[in-house]
Amino acid sequence: MTSEKTFRYQTRVVNIGNLPMGGDHPVRVQSMTNTDSLDTKSTVLQAIRMIEAGCEYVRIAVPYMKEAENLREIKNELRRQGYHTPIIADVHFNAQIAEVAAGIVEKVRINPGNYLPSRVTRHASQENNPDFALDLIAERISPLLKICREHGTAIRIGVNHGSLSERIMNLYGDTPLGMVESALEFARICDGLSFHDLVFSMKASNIRMMIAANRLLAQRMQQAGMNYPIHLGVTEAGAGEDGRIKSAIGIGSLLADGIGDTIRVSLTEDPEFEIPAAYSILQSAGVRITKTEFIACPSCGRTQYNIQAALHNIQAKTSHLKGLKIAVMGCVVNGPGEMADAHYGFVGAGSGKIHLYKGQKLIRKNIGEAMAVEALIELIKESGDWVENSLSQP
Repeated sequence: MTSEKTFRYQTRVVNIGNLPMGGDHPVRVQSMTNTDSLDTKSTVLQAIRMIEAGCEYVRIAVPYMKEAENLREIKNELRRQGYHTPIIADVHFNAQIAEVAAGIVEKVRINPGNYLPSRVTRHASQENNPDFALDLIAERISPLLKICREHGTAIRIGVNHGSLSERIMNLYGDTPLGMVESALEFARICDGLSFHDLVFSMKASNIRMMIAANRLLAQRMQQAGMNYPIHLGVTEAGAGEDGRIKSAIGIGSLLADGIGDTIRVSLTEDPEFEIPAAYSILQSAGVRITKTEFIACPSCGRTQYNIQAALHNIQAKTSHLKGLKIAVMGCVVNGPGEMADAHYGFVGAGSGKIHLYKGQKLIRKNIGEAMAVEALIELIKESGDWVENSLSQP
């Protein structure tokens, strides 16, 4: 069985608790609780459901100081129950809240738009001193960086379209450039203060804006000699099929570019349902293989066997073969060419007949439809690519 290697922008490794991000590490999957952060029991139970679904970082909203202080209770209870998944505090408005959270959890998310009040923007403009605002941001963020150094806490600079500071809006407008500059000025400030455990995100509910901002961020970081990990997500994606499609387009487009070190699929559903969607996006983009991949044609008048039943049967019996790519094709006209990168091929060859391929090599011809699925499994076993399904073992 061969593995694919896709292009990926090489970012620096940032340690987030016991699970590093960036570099050659897998693109990480995270989600966010939606319980009352003061309700320790409910938050812990939801976090456990997320973790058991495959969530690798658990983010918790901390709007006020009480919620920040309760992070310790939540973390202690998760650790007591044997869950060591890193916790991220999501802080929006108050720098002091971020400082408290940074002493407890493994990562803190802050919004750069909230580190400079509008009155300072006007004052800086009146004084004709563009560095005044940056000096004040450095002054306000310095205590947080000190605490993060002491505790090994990482920071995500989370830029949201629609919440840029007045100063950035005046300089660049509500644009991808404004989003990127809002992040990069924080990167330069943190760099000047010798703090580098940073992750960046450019989020928007508008997919085009989100894609453009992240592409520009990657480009500008490369030009500046920076290589910080990038968090991908489409905000307010919605629920159901619409939310998943919107997230897949935004996140998947960037993953295909080689951009992205962690993702969150934001759905208006219980957070544990975000995780399978996230892994499906990663698998489809070819950046993190977590299950069997099936290639199947929609069929047409040339298909002379029950392809839908065959696909369902093959999926049921081989879906545990992580990393294997199996093609189920309707006919020999286009099938062999269109399944070029599959490990195994199941191809219609006439009325009720199937050809089996290993890679591009035809191995068995004209097998009866009723026996073909079992013949495919035997071929996989003979080739050494079969493993038993642990879920079916006693």
